[in-house]
Amino acid sequence: MALFYALNKLDSTQYTEVRLILGDQLNASHSWFGEKRENVLYVMMEMRQETDYATHHIQKVLAFFAAMRSFAKALSDKHDVLYITLDHQGNKQTLTDNLDMVLNHCHITSLLYQAPDEWRLDEQLAQYSRPDTSVSMVDTEHFYTQRDALSTYFKSTDNLLMENFYRRIRKSHGYLMEGDKPKGGKWNYDHDNRKKLPSKVEVPDPLLFDNEVTDIYQLLQQQGIKTIGKVARHDDDDNVVLGWPINRKQSRRLLAFFIEHCLPDFGRYQDALSERGWSLFHARLSFSMNSKMLSPREVVESAIKAHDDNPERVNLAQIEGFVRQIIGWREYIRAIYWAKMPDYAQHNKLQHQRQLPGFYWSADTKMACMRHAISQSLEQAYAHHIQRLMVTGNFALLAGVNPDEVDAWYLGIYIDAIEWVELPNTRGMSQFADGGILATKPYVSGGNYINKMSHYCKDCHYNVSQKHGQGACPFNVLYWHFIDRHKQRFANNHRMSMMYRQWDKRDAEERKAILNTAENYLIHIQEL
Repeated sequence: MALFYALNKLDSTQYTEVRLILGDQLNASHSWFGEKRENVLYVMMEMRQETDYATHHIQKVLAFFAAMRSFAKALSDKHDVLYITLDHQGNKQTLTDNLDMVLNHCHITSLLYQAPDEWRLDEQLAQYSRPDTSVSMVDTEHFYTQRDALSTYFKSTDNLLMENFYRRIRKSHGYLMEGDKPKGGKWNYDHDNRKKLPSKVEVPDPLLFDNEVTDIYQLLQQQGIKTIGKVARHDDDDNVVLGWPINRKQSRRLLAFFIEHCLPDFGRYQDALSERGWSLFHARLSFSMNSKMLSPREVVESAIKAHDDNPERVNLAQIEGFVRQIIGWREYIRAIYWAKMPDYAQHNKLQHQRQLPGFYWSADTKMACMRHAISQSLEQAYAHHIQRLMVTGNFALLAGVNPDEVDAWYLGIYIDAIEWVELPNTRGMSQFADGGILATKPYVSGGNYINKMSHYCKDCHYNVSQKHGQGACPFNVLYWHFIDRHKQRFANNHRMSMMYRQWDKRDAEERKAILNTAENYLIHIQEL
């Protein structure tokens, strides 16, 4: 079989069926690939449509293109593959125009595609039709649940709690179960997994790969693709090197590395904030899973096996915290996305309108926690969930930033950010713009939480102990500003009532001083 980079190299009379593979559908185990058929042509495309709908991190574009090219090459060992590069002479740069080009050339009677994970692509393909061509969608064979999982798992009157969703999946698959009861007698060990990282605990160096991608980097420059962030690494010959996995073999190596070196301490320190390492004990498997080079099932079951084989080394709290993130949160987020789109992308229940501060793109800020989280994101295209939720996301929410701008930043800057997973996490959990569909309270905190989970505050320009006035921690004063301006909405929220009682007990002059400091910071937000 063969890999083609130009239409004129194809025998236009040979193929009657095209099977489209999108850039995040690199699932080598898909049933499509189990049979060889001479009349089937697999098609993959690099397009401006995908590079330009957001301003992506340079490593994100490099990783997707490198992984797509690697997948196409491997697939061509058994199947015919047409791969349209970004600079292909006939590339129309949009999905449907390119499909027209291919189908016209080959006189195809059948087009099959795997279910897209993003609403915009799903709509684009659902509306695509041609005379004399049958267009059909098949499952990606990747997720545990279907798109309509919310209606399957919840009644219309139920609260859409992730915990209930998670327990149902655990029961149905028998993960960490003893009969119909959770192993160890508890469903959730989150309380055991909130520890600050002690200085005596050794942090493993992250496993990085030496994927030389200079040709793709030069292609992006030649085509004028706008990106953010840094390429991170060059080798001794000044070639651009990508440390992220770009094929299934490397992804499985990263999974094995996580299980061996990180999983024993993952849950314990999963919420820790530290400058001692940019990945700490986190798996960094999200890019491999979201591009489908790894399946969630093999990740979960490999991790559970490590616990079963040596429960003293990988205890129940560590493995439960990891399993919950994948079969609970990841599947739940996807279910929310498909149940609530397209309206979900427009939610702004708190009516926040402020522009995203410029330091989100430069890391030029005097706030130590923000500087580190943003710098790391620009350098590595990665930050772990607490950096995203309780540092950069927390600040944007406290400052009243328009969720459209927050979405655009998160969607672009992180290597694992695809809209189905980014949008609910950002607009829902992080910014509470959905008004409580996904979370029962806003995830906001003052500087004390960051101080509790990190060592940032001791070397910060701002004083985490100062309540108001110039030099007070911006998280402190903006937190109380948020509490005050949204009192009508949240005062009766049972999870926030204690904070409102604390605020109301403060001296009126002190409240005024805090709010004045916050207002001054917001006026000069670019200088923080």
